[in-house]
Amino acid sequence: MQIIAHIQTDFPTKFGIPRQSGLVKELEGRIVFIPPYRNPDAVRGLEGFSHIWLIWQFSESVREGWSATVRPPRLGGNVRMGVFATRSPFRPNPIGLSSVRLLGVEQSAELGPVLRVAGADLMDGTPIFDIKPYIPLSDCHPEATGGFSPRDNAPLLEVDFPESLLSQIPERARSALMGVLAQDPRPAYQKDPNRRYGVPFAGYDVRFTVEDSVLRVVEVERLKGEPHERKAET
Repeated sequence: MQIIAHIQTDFPTKFGIPRQSGLVKELEGRIVFIPPYRNPDAVRGLEGFSHIWLIWQFSESVREGWSATVRPPRLGGNVRMGVFATRSPFRPNPIGLSSVRLLGVEQSAELGPVLRVAGADLMDGTPIFDIKPYIPLSDCHPEATGGFSPRDNAPLLEVDFPESLLSQIPERARSALMGVLAQDPRPAYQKDPNRRYGVPFAGYDVRFTVEDSVLRVVEVERLKGEPHERKAET
């Protein structure tokens, strides 16, 4: 397996990343190929597809050995299910699969073809193994059942984000951040209304509390150094 590219996103850590791709459609990212895959011919015709599949590595979850069962957050982290019945990152082979919207294919003199995508659930710098077009005729299954994962998403949180704090976030990232917070970034088993959490996003640490169905942002602090490393360009 050869790494062909890396993705650039606003998530420098795993915390806060949506649990599935497509849940926060405002999240944008850039896929930058590495040599020798910076070849415009390799993406010829891709611009005709609205969505693509990303096959990628759980690079922050690589570990020795594996377990036949895991505790899905969807079930509160207290019930074990078979690893192959879940999308847990702790797998015999740490491979992820995401369906994302293709916003465009840009040509860069320095980086070659760069793919702009939306709805990705990947951390900044995640290695990409392969890219395939999403084909509605064969890939869409409206009659599919979801097992222990409900067909409908959990109710969104109401986000109370004071304008004085929201204005500190880059304008381009505000809508996506609101979507991330509404999805409830907390681990499913943590429900303490007095606990303060922090989501690193777009170069800022956004700290909040959650009580009942309301998430309140209480502090925004700029992260030290660059907003996030551009590993794909090195």
